[in-house]
Parts: sequence; structure tokens; C-alpha cells
Amino acid sequence: MAETIANGRADQCANNIDGPTNPMVTPILTDLYQFTMAYAYWKAGKHNERAVFDLYFRRNPFGGEYTIFAGLEECIKFIANFKFTEDEIAFIRSSLPPSCEDGFFEYLRELDCSDIEIYAVTEGSVVFPKVPLMRIEGPIAVVQLLETPFVNLINYASLVTTNAARHRFVAGRSKILLEFGLRRAQGPDGGISASKYCYMGGFDATRRITVFLCFDSNVAAGKLFGIPLRGTHSHAFVSSFLSPDEIIEKSLQHRDGSSVCEDFVSLVQTWLNKLKWSHLLGGIFSETNQSELAAFTSYALAFPGSFLALVDTYDVMRSGIPNFCAVALALNDLGYKSVGIRLDSGDLAYQSCEARKFFRAIEKEFGLPGFGKMNITASNDLNEETLDALNKQGHEVDAFGIGTHLVTCYAQAALGVVFKLVEINNQPRIKLSEDVSKVSIPCKKRCYRLYGKEGYALVDIMTGENEPQPKVGERILCRHPFSESKRAYVVPQHVEELLKCFWPGNSDKTREDLPPLKEIRERCIEQLDKMRPDHMRRLNPTPYKVSVSAKLYDFIHFLWLNEAPVGELQ
Repeated sequence: MAETIANGRADQCANNIDGPTNPMVTPILTDLYQFTMAYAYWKAGKHNERAVFDLYFRRNPFGGEYTIFAGLEECIKFIANFKFTEDEIAFIRSSLPPSCEDGFFEYLRELDCSDIEIYAVTEGSVVFPKVPLMRIEGPIAVVQLLETPFVNLINYASLVTTNAARHRFVAGRSKILLEFGLRRAQGPDGGISASKYCYMGGFDATRRITVFLCFDSNVAAGKLFGIPLRGTHSHAFVSSFLSPDEIIEKSLQHRDGSSVCEDFVSLVQTWLNKLKWSHLLGGIFSETNQSELAAFTSYALAFPGSFLALVDTYDVMRSGIPNFCAVALALNDLGYKSVGIRLDSGDLAYQSCEARKFFRAIEKEFGLPGFGKMNITASNDLNEETLDALNKQGHEVDAFGIGTHLVTCYAQAALGVVFKLVEINNQPRIKLSEDVSKVSIPCKKRCYRLYGKEGYALVDIMTGENEPQPKVGERILCRHPFSESKRAYVVPQHVEELLKCFWPGNSDKTREDLPPLKEIRERCIEQLDKMRPDHMRRLNPTPYKVSVSAKLYDFIHFLWLNEAPVGELQ
């Protein structure tokens, strides 16, 4: 066992690729029937036959017309370190019938992915149904063992990245989006994965880890992936204080170190009195909640350079906002600039507008440039619909913290990724169904995206492996894979080949580098910019066209007729 693990580590060093983020992603993270099929292949002497599988999905999620491809890096990490341990082989042996021959387990012991080739769309790309996200080539038994982990690694990753991109589209580019979903995610792995892929899909930060920066966010994800962190305090922190008398250490040094305020608590109280009798603010509040004031003051003493307060524990306008402003103004006297507030309940549109008026009134009355632009963050079970409603109502929110609906993909549970055999021993294969959407597109294919004059993507087209590549300025016939009447000529102004080699196996092909997360995120944003607005809209989006070449269309239907049994009526 030790020798096997050591060999696995040696392979990892040779590939210079770390293992999967989740250590549970091992060769036995699969369905039992993958091993029963592998044994049957081995028993029949078919296990080394060269097979080609396509990994794709059939429908875009969330009622939309686009999907973001994610999870490729984890798949490559998985196969780069694919090796069974002795413990795993022993468990597989115990799970299969005792009639299975010892030679099969010797075969598993030597198995790796050195003879596998993987071609894939670049992670972070916009993708569409039926077009292969990945093409996996290699010995059929090995490729079959990759099916379940690959589908698992791509399914949720692509779904939650798409969900994040859709929230970003509704919120707009100018707003800050924070992923708040760890505590509601489906377990630790769901939480960690969500943070990574929400960032990829356009979110700005996660709240996983520490209270140091601005919003309670996922710290573990920040450490693993370099995602910016945000974190503040909770309602429990506010309600844990009873009065300012609890604050023992009251001194705070000026930001430039030139002096020390010995009684910051009194300075806060002084500012609260000024606000109470302010000409512009008079009548908005009288007596605020002193335990809340104590909590804000204590938090500011701990984090004077990043003070952000949750203001809805008791009453937003009659307590939370005035208390926050008193603390922020006291900090301003000592050279610190506060971050802002968070609203977590109630009428977010109305409260944000009233808070903005309060901040602007303070800026005007006390001559404090920039105070009126204090950051306002909103949370409270937000989703696409509530973001859209807030936009229509009018609001002053600068940042949104989105959790449950985002990371759980509440609107759709799964993407529906499938893994289908399309060729074996150079013989194309097709999977038929009475449901046309489930009919597979056979043979090893090349996939292209054709762009129009305005720079927008017009259509994706699949061709046979040996067909000539579409050329700029030359007309090409694009056909619907299954509908005879749906066809169009396209004259592309730019042609992009979609599938690239990310794992060459033993071949001499050049392997594409895995880009860093930040670069994938930038690609996602860039790709969405190349989509026509009518494909992107939330309601009744225009379907994006996915097509095949005329030659591939003819071959699909030839193979279909050849494989489908002919009925007989009597």
C-alpha cells in the first residue's frame, strides 16, 4: 500500500498537477456499475478497445439560454492523480461477486490515465446544449470509470457558476456581489465549491472566514482559491451587549499615530447628541438602543479601519442608522473611514433610500465629503427575482449578499450532464430514443463558434473530425441536428474552435495550461459580453442556435435509420 501511494505521489510530481481540492475525489468516487462494466469489458477482452465519449448537457438551466462551463480543472487534477490504493482495491474486491478473477484486480492495480486524451472547452466559457463540453478518448474500461466523477465534478460547478452569472446580469456591473451561502450549502464541499464557482461566475467576494474585512464570508475558500473575503458581525454580536458600560478598553489611537483618544465611547456619545439636535436630521430619531450603540462602538474599537455595521437588529432608522453614524463620525475624527452598513430585513428599497438621505444630510451639515456615498449592503434571502424587483422599485444599495438561492441553486437542482459513447474502434455509435432530445450525436467531432459582423456569437456548429474547418468570409450551411426544415447559411466573420487538448495522455499533442481562477473569471465576463442581449434576458430569451454541418447531418440520419429496428404491421 505504501509503495502504491508513493507511486501515485511520483506521478503527481511528474505531472506537476496537484490532486483534487476535495480529498474524497478518488477513483472509487463512482457508481458500482462502472466496476461491474469494467470487469465485463476485461472478461470479454474489450477493456483496451479505443473509445470516444462526449460529456454534454441537454437543456440550459433556470429557464435561460446559456450555461457557463466549470469544473474542468478538478477533472484534470483527478485524472493526473488517478491511482487505486491497496485499500481501495480490497474494497472493490469485497463489493464484487466472489467469482471475479484475480487478474482483474491486478489490472486495476496498474491502472492510470496515461493513455487517456481529453479535449475540452476552456473553463469559464459560455456553452450550449448538445455541444460537447469534453471529449474523452482512451481504453473503454478506463474511460467508463471516469464517467461518474466527471459528471459529478462538472454538473454542480457549471450549474452554480451559471446561477452566479445570472445574478450578476440582473444586478448590473456596478454593484458588488457577495456570496453568503456557506451555512445554507449542501455540506462543506458544497460550500467550498460554491465560493469558488460563484467567484468565477462574477461575484466579487465570499464571506467565508473572518470578521476582518466586511461581511461574514467563507475563509476556507479564500485560503484555497485566493478569493477576496468579506465579513462583519451578526445580530448575535449586537444583542450580546447590554450597555456602553461594558466597554472596558475605551482608548483608540489616531490613524496616523499622532495622538490617542482616551475615551472613544464618550466621543461617540457626543456625536450622537449632535445628530439628535441636527437641523437636517431633527425628528428622525430620539433615543437609540444603547446596547446596539455599545456593540457598534466595541466593534469599531476592534476594527477601526474596516467598520461596517449590521443596523437592523432593533430599528433601522430610529436606532441602527443613527448609532452607526455616531460611531462613523467619531472614527472620522481620528482619521478612519468607515465602510458602511448592512440591511438584512424589511423593505430594502425604502430603507436603503432613507439611509442614503441620512448620510447625505450628514455630509451637507457637517461638511464631510464622501459621507453621503457610504456603502449600503443588502442581504435577506435574495435571488434573481428580488434583485429585478429592487431595480424596478429604485434603491440605493451598493452591494448584495446572496446565499441560499445562489449556492443551493434553489431554482433548479441539477444541470443534467450526460456522458455518452460516440465512437469505438473508429466505428461511430449513436444512442436512440423516442424522446429526440435524448438522441446522441455520433462520432468524434470538432466544434466551432461562428461570430457575426457585430462581434456577437451567431451559432455553434459541430462537424466530423476530418471535415475542413469553417473559414472566415465563406458561406457554410448550418443544420439543426434533427429537424430537416431548420437550416441557415452563415458567413462567419470570426471562427473559434472550441475543443482544446487539456490532457494529451501518451500522445505528442501540446497540453493547454490550466488558467488561474482569476483568469477564468475574466474569461467568463468576456464571453458573456460576446452574447447578444436577447440571448441573455431573463424573460423569454431567444434560443441560441446549435447546429451540425450538412455532412454530419446526413451521417446522423443514415446511422439512425441503420440502427433503428424496422417495425412490422400485421
